[in-house]
Amino acid sequence: MNIIQEALEIIIIAYQENLQKALSGNINFNEFTKNLETELHKAGTLMVGEALETLDRTVKESKDRKKNWYVERIKDINSLATTMGLVTYKRTYYTHKKTKEYAYLSDELVGIETHQRKDLNVATMLVSKATDKSYQQVADETSFCGIHSKTTVMNEIRKLGAIPNEAVAIDKTKRDTPILYIEADEDHVALQNGSKDIVKIIYVHEGRQKISKGRNKLLNVRYFTGAKQSSEELWLDVAKYIDEAYNSETITKVFISGDGAFWIKEGLNWIAKSEFVLDKFHLAKYIRAATAHLDYTREPLWNYIYQGMKNATEELFDIMLSNTEDQHKRKVVLDAKKYVLNNWKAIQRQESREYIGCSAEGHVSHVLSDRLSSRPKGWSEDGMEQMARLRVFSFNGGDISEYMMKRKETQIKEKRVIKLDARIIKKHHRISCETLDNITIMNIGKTNSASKWLKAVRGL
Repeated sequence: MNIIQEALEIIIIAYQENLQKALSGNINFNEFTKNLETELHKAGTLMVGEALETLDRTVKESKDRKKNWYVERIKDINSLATTMGLVTYKRTYYTHKKTKEYAYLSDELVGIETHQRKDLNVATMLVSKATDKSYQQVADETSFCGIHSKTTVMNEIRKLGAIPNEAVAIDKTKRDTPILYIEADEDHVALQNGSKDIVKIIYVHEGRQKISKGRNKLLNVRYFTGAKQSSEELWLDVAKYIDEAYNSETITKVFISGDGAFWIKEGLNWIAKSEFVLDKFHLAKYIRAATAHLDYTREPLWNYIYQGMKNATEELFDIMLSNTEDQHKRKVVLDAKKYVLNNWKAIQRQESREYIGCSAEGHVSHVLSDRLSSRPKGWSEDGMEQMARLRVFSFNGGDISEYMMKRKETQIKEKRVIKLDARIIKKHHRISCETLDNITIMNIGKTNSASKWLKAVRGL
């Protein structure tokens, strides 16, 4: 039986059988759609396999192929995981007459690589799901299309590589804004060798908009990340974005907020009109730790800091040290003193009328930690970098499917080595139409839902 006829009969029979069960009350609507989807997928895999074999025959008959390529082997079986299920088909293997290069020409024509075991739709589904879920969870959810191993999912991420920070297109119309806010922090991620590494995150925005009580939205936010990049390279990405997205002459000030780490302050060397402001969250951590054993000093210490009384602040720290004998606690107090005094000007800028605070800690958790460090796991350095870039790409509004499709289109154009002549293409199109014409249900006088659907497929 012709494959197309077989596939269409699967659909028709599945429809009729499930409709009968639904009418008799044996299945509900959800079961009806699920059962029909299963059979549609089964028919779909048959039709895709037939289409690939038709393409193989078309290539074999083409003038270009006959001129440049010998037939090495016929009917090599290949299987390809698709979103409908496993597609199995036969293909021809060729040798180039001059270069002796080997190739499956019909596969190359549609972008199927030599050792490829899944189509691009499956690959994009795996990558998209892995952005939020573990590799094993993704493998379990996609077992219907032949994916059973978390390694398969991981390999797809590796193949994609680290998506550039600039991958999401910037609006060509530059925006005007007097104040820009840049916030930066880092996530501490466990590696497979037992050590830890940091993944940096920087994001640029124009301020906050209140959504509801306790909820704010950042305006025109753009994220950047990197683990293997140097601080200079990461800040260069940020500087390039600001230059492309904004009219620089309208910007009067840029606030860079963070915990005071050297790599964050490095941004002052790259971002024009920038000032550093110490993140209040990290300041509070130091103050709480330093005053944990001397509660009565906490309130006056805060008062001295926010009244700009640097000498009084330093004197109070000295009093705290004189009343602390435990060496570990003394170190905590000394660290806090050094942190506060070294960042004194950056702390005072928190009181600036134009400054709106820093939410970097929350963004680290939401953008990075939810996938990289919130659950026990060990990452490779490459895997950590790639996942961080993937999540930032997604948070910037990037479309994984579109990104991977464009990459694939470029590869197909570069690798395409044969051109099909129009005569052969028309021949196989005519054969396909004749196949549909010969399906019994399409040629009987009686009109029903199945015949209407099939005639729509044929284009009648």
